[in-house]
Amino acid sequence: DGRVSSASVQHLIEQISGVNKAKMIDHVGNVEEGAYEIYNCVEKIIKQDILGCEMTDLEGKDLGNKEDSTAPEEVVFGDVLWDAHDEQEQMEAFQQASNSTCELGFEKYFERLNDLVAAPAPIPPLLVSGGPGSGKSLLLSKWIQLQQKHSPNTLILYHFVGRPMSTSSESALIIKRLTLKLMQHSWLVSPLTFDPAKLLEEFPRWLEKLSARHQGSIIIIIDSIDQIQQAEKHMKWLIDPLPVNVRVIVSVNVETCPQAWRLWPTLHLDPLNSKDVKSLISAECNSANVKLTKEQEKKLERHCRSATTCNALYVTLLGKTIACVGNTGNIDDILQQCCQCQDTVSLYRLVLRSIQESLHSDKEKGLLREILCVIGVSHNGVSESELMELYPELTSAVLASLLHSLHKMCLLTYGCGLLKYQHLQAWEMVKLEYMEAGENVISAYRQKLVEYFTMQLSQDRVTWRSADELPWLFQQQGDKQKLHKCLLNLFVSQNLYKRGHFAELLSYWQLVGKDKSSMAAEYFDSLKEYEKSSEGEESMICLADLYETLGRFLKDLGLLSQAVAPLQRSLEIRETALDPDHPRVAQSLHQLAGVYVQWKKFGNAEQLYKQALEISENAYGAEHPRVARELDALATLYQKQNKYEQAEQLRKKSFKIRQKAARQKGSLCGFALLRQRALQLEELTLGKDTPDNARTLNELGVLYYLQNNLETAELFLKRSLEMRERVLGPEHPDCAQSLNNLAALYNEKKHYDKAEELYEKALDIRRRALAPDHPSLAYTVKHLAVLYKKMGKLDKAVPLYELAVEIRQKSFGPKHPSVATALVNLAVLYCQMKKQIEALPLYERALKIYEDSFGQMHPRVGETLKNLAVLSYERGDFEKAAELYKRAMEIKEAETLLIGGKATSRHSSSGDTFSLKSALSPNALLEHGQR
Repeated sequence: DGRVSSASVQHLIEQISGVNKAKMIDHVGNVEEGAYEIYNCVEKIIKQDILGCEMTDLEGKDLGNKEDSTAPEEVVFGDVLWDAHDEQEQMEAFQQASNSTCELGFEKYFERLNDLVAAPAPIPPLLVSGGPGSGKSLLLSKWIQLQQKHSPNTLILYHFVGRPMSTSSESALIIKRLTLKLMQHSWLVSPLTFDPAKLLEEFPRWLEKLSARHQGSIIIIIDSIDQIQQAEKHMKWLIDPLPVNVRVIVSVNVETCPQAWRLWPTLHLDPLNSKDVKSLISAECNSANVKLTKEQEKKLERHCRSATTCNALYVTLLGKTIACVGNTGNIDDILQQCCQCQDTVSLYRLVLRSIQESLHSDKEKGLLREILCVIGVSHNGVSESELMELYPELTSAVLASLLHSLHKMCLLTYGCGLLKYQHLQAWEMVKLEYMEAGENVISAYRQKLVEYFTMQLSQDRVTWRSADELPWLFQQQGDKQKLHKCLLNLFVSQNLYKRGHFAELLSYWQLVGKDKSSMAAEYFDSLKEYEKSSEGEESMICLADLYETLGRFLKDLGLLSQAVAPLQRSLEIRETALDPDHPRVAQSLHQLAGVYVQWKKFGNAEQLYKQALEISENAYGAEHPRVARELDALATLYQKQNKYEQAEQLRKKSFKIRQKAARQKGSLCGFALLRQRALQLEELTLGKDTPDNARTLNELGVLYYLQNNLETAELFLKRSLEMRERVLGPEHPDCAQSLNNLAALYNEKKHYDKAEELYEKALDIRRRALAPDHPSLAYTVKHLAVLYKKMGKLDKAVPLYELAVEIRQKSFGPKHPSVATALVNLAVLYCQMKKQIEALPLYERALKIYEDSFGQMHPRVGETLKNLAVLSYERGDFEKAAELYKRAMEIKEAETLLIGGKATSRHSSSGDTFSLKSALSPNALLEHGQR
């Protein structure tokens, strides 16, 4: 009610109101809703303000409602899915590798690396070798920074391999990532195989093709390449001659370098000299205000002379150990203990024991052991919140203290919010210290993680974490039965697939002994069971996503005939649950077209791509990257048909869109666009009334609307409207856009009367100013009609639904399926108004269009027959109702046989629908329900 609940809340609000970058979320309701609202708000801020992701096209587009304007959340390069998390992990690995207190005299190595880049082709890869902890990652990351600074035209692609068996060490993912980065930089969007073996086989051809398009050198750097699973087998392309402008640098440990690679030019990292040892230890001690005596310095210098005691990691750890105890203990004592440690693993053991001694109780020591062991046996690490849930006795204070010590002493680090080992030697030490019993102990800790993530699945909490860890843990435990059951959890498989972990998913299925066809059949059965329990719009949208994932997965496996049915089903559900012109429908059309292209059914594919293009242009505007995607797909299709002129025109158009989008986005994270918007704020405050300024105000309003900052959005949208009315006149179509956006905002705030008034004004302007089939007119008609329906003003909604039918007839012709969908929507409205006589001819006409367009046995024909059966039943014509219902059931049974025994949805695939089940039940009232 606008009242503040307590003095402390009032004080907090007063504090926040003075902060420049604060976002206040005003919420009345239960805790879960509040948490969900805050999560959504934070997610939007991260995506838009920090990462610069475009949630919708901000350049002059209508707001509509948020349901219609957001695109499916996938990172898409062409049609290839990629995991933003994996990319973030690489960026963090690079940052961590380059963190160092000193340079360690790397200048001589930098010169050698520079010589490699300048050397004439052809040239084999350069091997950077050294012992564990010798500073290879540090050297490469520092050199990358120098190259980026001094050679901006050089494209540098890097990959830092983490621990063996982690995601970052999977060869197919590494090659796919490098290919996609190359494609990104060369503006090329082409279909890329998902098959791991083909991906590795085709990489040299991709490298040749894409390097030819790049103006300048390309340097590929893979750190710790010997940690990749079966490195020699999967990295065969390194042996082939490289393109003239490509240089490759890989780092390896001396002990584990494959024999064939030892013939390559090698840059070996020498042990640190006494000067470097002294400067590294001094830097660590100075940071903690610890001073060493001359005698202590000499003792350290004498100790750090063997190959194992003068590498960068050992010396860094030595410096940290001395600095850590220097202010509280006896430096001579700790020096004596350090000098007994002749390698990095034994020094790590000393570090761990000193941390153990600093703990206050056996309970805390036990928790330290548990934390280190459970992180070690995981696939990719463990988060703090997961540790707290795994060990309820672990308090925040104890965890924070332990992690601080472990992080400071180079045992653990953070990667994408997960705790993992900073160096392999740290994990080796933990195994020696805590896991002497071997596999039994490791298996017990893995079982603890299995139980934790299994519990998450039982609570329907399928996160990327459970999808990453659980199948891998079952694989490591050798439990094929549980792995099989886990893979049949549709959301686990969907999560892995949509994040680009196709090779991993395939390897799990191969482990349980299933071939492609039996895998497909089992997924169908699981989906069939899930669909039986799907009720309501939200679960139907989710079901459509699952069908699409299955279709795409089958397409990538080469099972084209089996891929069509799930993709078709996904399309039908989306057209019903969302809207025939919703962006997700375009997504379904695009995926279905992709199958037809591979199947060489080019006519079918062309029609679907064109429909997807039309929807994308209407939803996002003609210059959006999604539109470029459809243009590229059509261009590729025309090229396959030798229609080179048409293909070239579309490619040029797509290229211009992508260039413009890249310029708007600025850097990788898109800060440029946001800075530009911020700078415009001040100019606008003092600036003149111009159409451009009014457009920018409108864009800012849209931006704040998307951030859920409705009050600020309202201010900007009102100012945009006022400026447009002054400069352009109140009847200009741009004024209609501002009115439409304001109406959408008031609709969001549930101020329906205000929204109604503004939508009506916008409709009036657009009717007079635009062509009868213009998309913007259709847009306002649709949203005002939905608003009338929501407000119960059905009489006012009728003429707008009729107008929607007219617009579609003018846009697509009278016999297009889109017209049939509009007719069904109007018929449902009449049924809600108890005007069954008016509804009947509309259903009949829709039925005729569907039969002519799709054939007599199409699911949409079946759904319309069911609706007609209900009407006949209501009018007392039971014989006709039974006949129509029988036909509908025959279509349903045929569909079930077609897609492998799949139970079809009770929801209509032809626009709005109402319940047949209740109508055909004796003594039941007929409820007409909309989508």
